[in-house]
Amino acid sequence: MATATAVRRGLNRRTVRRGLNPLGAGFWTYAALVAVLLGSLFPIYWSLIVASHDNDAIASVPPVLTPGGHLFENIARVFDTTAFGQAMLNSFLVSGSVTVSVVLFSTLAGFAFAKLRFRGRNVLLVVAIATTTVPQQLGIIPLYILMAELGWTGRLEAVIVPGLVTAFGVFLMTQYLSSAIPDELLEAGRIDGCSTLRLFWHVVLPAARPAAAVLGLFTFMQAWNDFFWPLVVLTPENPTVQVALSSLASGYTTDYALVLTGTVLAIVPIVAVFAALGRQIIGGIMSGAIKG
Repeated sequence: MATATAVRRGLNRRTVRRGLNPLGAGFWTYAALVAVLLGSLFPIYWSLIVASHDNDAIASVPPVLTPGGHLFENIARVFDTTAFGQAMLNSFLVSGSVTVSVVLFSTLAGFAFAKLRFRGRNVLLVVAIATTTVPQQLGIIPLYILMAELGWTGRLEAVIVPGLVTAFGVFLMTQYLSSAIPDELLEAGRIDGCSTLRLFWHVVLPAARPAAAVLGLFTFMQAWNDFFWPLVVLTPENPTVQVALSSLASGYTTDYALVLTGTVLAIVPIVAVFAALGRQIIGGIMSGAIKG
């Protein structure tokens, strides 16, 4: 009885302390999160501000923090200065094709490595993961020679085909599917007469949506932001958006309003993809938290 009374007194004291100190750890946590959020959004906001002014705004003292009236004029100059429309279309084709292919093939491979039993499974998975340690620059010359032999230099196939599947995607989906799908569920499906491909389509693929959304977002961002390989293998008349942005910054003087206008246009698709996949990503995080 005395112990229960002491516990109640301790709880009451904690309640009183929290009431006297409403600005506790929760307040500072949210304050830090808001500060990080504002710091992350400021470069995008600053790019939009400069894009809506002329080039003199970049050196204004005090700095300009309100939108101007030159945004549409600068957008027109971007499309007049370089083949930006073609570059955006090329990047959409490349990033979309690579994203769909990586998600599909990585989920298939992850299902095979996680749930199917075959000889050499562990060795093949280790070899696939080991390829991530090879720097991209070491494979540029032999890859370019291969693209030249196939006649793909200057064409989008040279950018799409080498990225159709990634070792990171295979590893991510293998780790996720090994714990997300019980073996008993697959055995029940086989007893009901499902083939392996049907199990993949009706059981594995719906269960893999949260991880597939994360992988799709990362893959789209990586393909959209890729600069080095498209610069090497594509022509200036058929660029991707990052190569087109680099051409905007070339010259004796840099028109920062023009460059940041192109940057803002290049950011919009990534934000749209994140908005489309964000619900799946958050849903996967919340379901994992509930299961935990």
